[in-house]
Amino acid sequence: MADPDPTRPLDWVFPDTADGIAAAIAADATILWANSVLFEGHPIEAVMGQVRIVGQLPALMQLYDDKFGTNRMLEQAGLPVARSFLMARDGRPGVVALADVQAALAQAGLTFPLIVKPVRGRGSQGVSRVADRNGLIAAATALIESAKFGDTLIVEEYLAGEEVTVTVMPPVDGGSHRALRPVRRFNQEDGVAPYNGDVAVTANSVAIDEAELAQPAVQAMLDACVRAAQLVGARATIRIDCRADGQGDYKLFDLNMKPNMTGPGRPGRDDQDCLSAIAARADGWSFATLLENMLAAAW
Repeated sequence: MADPDPTRPLDWVFPDTADGIAAAIAADATILWANSVLFEGHPIEAVMGQVRIVGQLPALMQLYDDKFGTNRMLEQAGLPVARSFLMARDGRPGVVALADVQAALAQAGLTFPLIVKPVRGRGSQGVSRVADRNGLIAAATALIESAKFGDTLIVEEYLAGEEVTVTVMPPVDGGSHRALRPVRRFNQEDGVAPYNGDVAVTANSVAIDEAELAQPAVQAMLDACVRAAQLVGARATIRIDCRADGQGDYKLFDLNMKPNMTGPGRPGRDDQDCLSAIAARADGWSFATLLENMLAAAW
């Protein structure tokens, strides 16, 4: 829009529809930032090769939006990943029935507290920590009955240590993926970071300092995150949530092919730095510089 209203978010974007993409190209856009959840058959596939794109391949984003499948792939590749299994009201191959959860926990070697979350979700929406079997059944039943996230859930080990988020930048000019400085999450609610739509991440997140960055456990985690980005074929920025176990070793638990990429700039949005922007600022990048580095990876 030629004269966007700062109070109207949709004035600042083109819709991720065939008409929206056509309108962007008609307005002389030569690069599209696919800051949206892509999938096989998404309208952007029709213009791939006509314009440059900042974003993931739609088929890969759809594939790796499955958090359980992604974690199992990373685990099979030798990366440290939180243990988990799938659960639904009724069992089927590869999915445990709600009534059989106690036996599944014993088989997986998992003990309470645990995390219950959707297979496909955004941020911490639908995520909860449960202290016992009754809490697990209640949380799972509520999620399934809401039908907001589908009928299949992940039961995951709860990692009691510090939680951090790692932003991994894509290769540029023949280079390789590289991780930005981890961002610590604090002031969690019952062991879970609140959804950023309810609490701005600037209120509960801070980049770690140089001394922490040099710790072997942190460096091992960063290496694992870079390897994960390579394995999922990331062509744009991704964000990986990690958490330390009782021994201080970090495990990956949530790879986001489309990180929440917000920043300040419009009136009323001064506190809207995202986790990736917080990481970038720690190394001297403004939000605009972060976007410029993302743009450099257009394909």
